[in-house]
Amino acid sequence: MDERYDVVVVGGGAAGLSGALALGRARRSVLVVDGGRPRNAPADAMHNYLGRDGTPPGELLAAGRAEVAGYGGQVIPGEAVTARAEDGGFVVRLADGRDVRSRRLLVTTGLVDELPDLPGLRERWGADVLHCPYCHGWEVRDRAVGVLSTGPAGVLKALLWRQWTADVTLFLHTGPEPTDDEWEQLAARGIAVVTGEVTAVESAGDRLTGVRLASGRVVPLDALVVSPRFTARSAVLASLGLPVEPVEAMGHAVGSAVPSGPMGATAVPGVWVAGNVTDLMAQVVTAAAAGLQAGAAINADLMSEDVRQAVQERRAPFSPASERELCETVLGDRRHGI
Repeated sequence: MDERYDVVVVGGGAAGLSGALALGRARRSVLVVDGGRPRNAPADAMHNYLGRDGTPPGELLAAGRAEVAGYGGQVIPGEAVTARAEDGGFVVRLADGRDVRSRRLLVTTGLVDELPDLPGLRERWGADVLHCPYCHGWEVRDRAVGVLSTGPAGVLKALLWRQWTADVTLFLHTGPEPTDDEWEQLAARGIAVVTGEVTAVESAGDRLTGVRLASGRVVPLDALVVSPRFTARSAVLASLGLPVEPVEAMGHAVGSAVPSGPMGATAVPGVWVAGNVTDLMAQVVTAAAAGLQAGAAINADLMSEDVRQAVQERRAPFSPASERELCETVLGDRRHGI
């Protein structure tokens, strides 16, 4: 912990471990600070990761940590709270008061899903309270799925989930009244619409059973789709002066993220980001790919710095002491017939 690493990676998810793996294979010294709060922890499995579809999230992370360690990288538990530039690099302060130093930073702290405030909803999050059809649609195919409308994208969500099941119900809840065109689209696709506010999510044992309306009526369901607000975990980046910016998808505000370039570079030289902290829609495979790209970009940046330093050292004139040492070395070699 006292050494200065080439790179400190803040965040031990798919993006952070993938970046650390690329850097370790490039023979860089890497430290990963893992806060231990993966966003997909409630899910039984991750999907759409070619070759690993259906793998439990924890199993992927365990394999990733072992691979990083196999190339000399270190992974430690801890929460990074701030970072500052110092001596051409960075100092990251951990929650326990320790400081770790590095030449470059890769921040992959992910995001927080801000869920609708309904009794019983959070307990079923990631199991049968869902948001992404590409992550969970196959698992609830041909089941009774409800879509909770909390904004202008409710109708679009219902139409999208109709791809996986013919039994879709749109709960207008706090969302706007559909337009005439939207009513026609919903009717054409056989999507039921329920007016009135939802007041609770009902469960029995380890499964969701339905939602309760303000009227007292309970509508049976096998799964409920919600639209969280996606908020980047950006405290470390904010301490470096990097603000979050609002993000829109399909014309609707969905959350906030830290902007970056195509390879993850931020507006602060020496700081890269990857994964959900900068790309709210990234799935696990996308985040891992972004971590690899950022790791390669960081290594290239470090290489350029190493070359500049080597050239400067080569051009530096000999001091009298260094010249004398060189002459004595040459003379000694000659005396020994070298």
